[in-house]
Amino acid sequence: MKRRARTERTERILVARLEELARTLERSGASADSVGRLLESASIATMNAVALNLLSADAADEIWRETEKRHPQVAPLRRAA
Repeated sequence: MKRRARTERTERILVARLEELARTLERSGASADSVGRLLESASIATMNAVALNLLSADAADEIWRETEKRHPQVAPLRRAA
């Protein structure tokens, strides 16, 4: 798999995971603690992807910013995680 294809795949996976977590928070009534732990895991996975050069730090920041823009309730939980 070429580097660009790997990066695009990693970006799609991260976006899908964050969207899934945000929808869970919005629709399920899951506790903020539960979703916060899952967001923390996603944040760690993001840092690992950046460290492994699967994703640039700028792309990762933009993905998280866009998620927080679409789902404002994610922002405080991510910061608390």
